[in-house]
Formats: sequence, C-alpha cells, structure tokens
Amino acid sequence: MPASRDELMSFFQELGIDVTTVDHDPVFTVAESGDLHDRIPGGHTKNLFVKDKKGRLFLITTLHDADIDLKKVHQILGAQGRVSFGNADLLMEVLGVEPGSVTPFSLINDRQDQRVTAVFDAAMMAHDVLNYHPLKNDATTSISSDDLIAFAKACGHEPQILAVSAQAQAAE
Repeated sequence: MPASRDELMSFFQELGIDVTTVDHDPVFTVAESGDLHDRIPGGHTKNLFVKDKKGRLFLITTLHDADIDLKKVHQILGAQGRVSFGNADLLMEVLGVEPGSVTPFSLINDRQDQRVTAVFDAAMMAHDVLNYHPLKNDATTSISSDDLIAFAKACGHEPQILAVSAQAQAAE
C-alpha cells in the first residue's frame, strides 16, 4: 500500500525535516498551477517519470518552466537509448502515485526495491526552497533543497544532480 500524506509528514518529522504544506484545488498540469506560484514562495517544479530501452526507471525533477530535450536527455542520464514516459500502471506500481501527482516525495514508496533513479536538475537545486505535491495534487509542500536530498537518501536513493534542463546546461 502506498504511503499516505500523513505517513509522509510523519517520516519528515522522524527525519527532523521542517516542511510547510498549503492545501488547494487539485492541479494536473504545470499550466494549472500558475496562481500557486504567486501564493507559495520558492521554486515550483515538474516531474518526469521515464524509462529507457532496458527498463531502467528515472524520476527527473526540474523547475516548472525547464526545457528538457527528451531526444537527448538519455545521454545526460546514462540511459540505454532514448527515454519514454512510464505509463500510469507502472507509475502506481513503483512510486504509488497517479499521473498529475508525480513528486520526488513518492520515493518514500520505492524504499525497498529502489527501482527508480532520482535525478534533480542542477538549476532547480540552486533554489533554497522547493515545492512539490505531498503524494496527491491537492496540496503543495515546501522543503529546503538540502532537506530534499536528505529525504531522498533516507528513502535509500542517492539523487543525481545533473544539468538536464537547457537552463542548467547554459549555466555550466
């Protein structure tokens, strides 16, 4: 059974990670979340759940307005061939969330098998505060970038911080 929001918040407490959460109407796309950017400070984000030709899974987390070249990102990730989006069934099986609710916090549901490689865009990690859904798209939780890394590690994932967006590549 996937973790609930309450279980996620309890895990943050156990880790000594301070977060703040704002409830709101469900948002399914970055475009729908525009007014939240005005109300909630910090870097707003998007998440891509992708797989390569060998079945390796990646969760790519970037700023909401990042440009990702899906035809070339496999080279940055070290993936086998071009990546494609993982389907809803695989997303639920591995990360325990539905499309529209993808978040790095879903790594809490991949603690045993660690099937997903977490990739955090370097441009996103330059922000002190980052915002993600707490497993469902009807709220936004703010966390520091350092605590995001600590969270991922506590879930058994060593996140890769890579320049996957055009913005991060330009800054290199």
